[in-house]
Amino acid sequence: MPRVVILLFLCGLAGFAETVKLYLKDGTFQLVREYQVQTDRVRYYSTERSDWEEIPKELVDLDRTKKESAEREVVVREEAKAQEEEDKAERVMKKEIAAIPQDPGAYYIRGDNLDPLKQAEVKVVSDKKRSVLKVLSPIPIVSGKATVEVDGEVAAFRVAEDRPEFYFRLGREERFGIIKLTPKKAARVVEKLNIVPVSNEVVEEQIEVETFKKQVGELVFKIWPTKPLEPGEYAVIEFTPTDFTNKSISLQAWDFTVGGAKSKGK
Repeated sequence: MPRVVILLFLCGLAGFAETVKLYLKDGTFQLVREYQVQTDRVRYYSTERSDWEEIPKELVDLDRTKKESAEREVVVREEAKAQEEEDKAERVMKKEIAAIPQDPGAYYIRGDNLDPLKQAEVKVVSDKKRSVLKVLSPIPIVSGKATVEVDGEVAAFRVAEDRPEFYFRLGREERFGIIKLTPKKAARVVEKLNIVPVSNEVVEEQIEVETFKKQVGELVFKIWPTKPLEPGEYAVIEFTPTDFTNKSISLQAWDFTVGGAKSKGK
């Protein structure tokens, strides 16, 4: 009867250095790199002793060994597939990040394209007087009530989806987020200000949207809402919170509309 040799490489996907358990019928096992099932014996390469050895076939639990090997092969394949998908996503992300302009601001992610949002001119309105809020030169505020607004009842930039994603490049280390704007005649309110007399403490009231934030580079973040946004007016903002020692406010906004007409570029 001819000698039949079946050579099995159980670690083909993970490399020959992978350790495999060759189970025996008494419940123990040998750590092997590979094994060969011969007529009445099993020949294996022991990873513990770095040498080829043999054992009677009748002592080896081949069914359990093959079963575990097949299960491990499935796991290895799934892990390799997951790693490949993760690497692909990372390459796509790096390519997308490289395309983000160096100018600070918000950039709407539209498929493979990035659409920049125009920075809105933010104004403080108090006693029917308006003053432009400068980006790097925060304006002083006086006791009483005021509102921070942007002109126009509707933003020029529209998005059709209710969970838009943005890349946001900060100008410096500051807080940022997405807020809902309150419409009023010929303008939209970014936030309300209550300035306490004597102490001049500023209390800011914003309608903040709950968001996910992921840092993807130095001062560069990806930001998107955790829940679908209702149709309306919104803005990505960068701001410095006020406190007892801060007698002025600093806030920048990039406004957009959710719903309605098709988004820019679509």
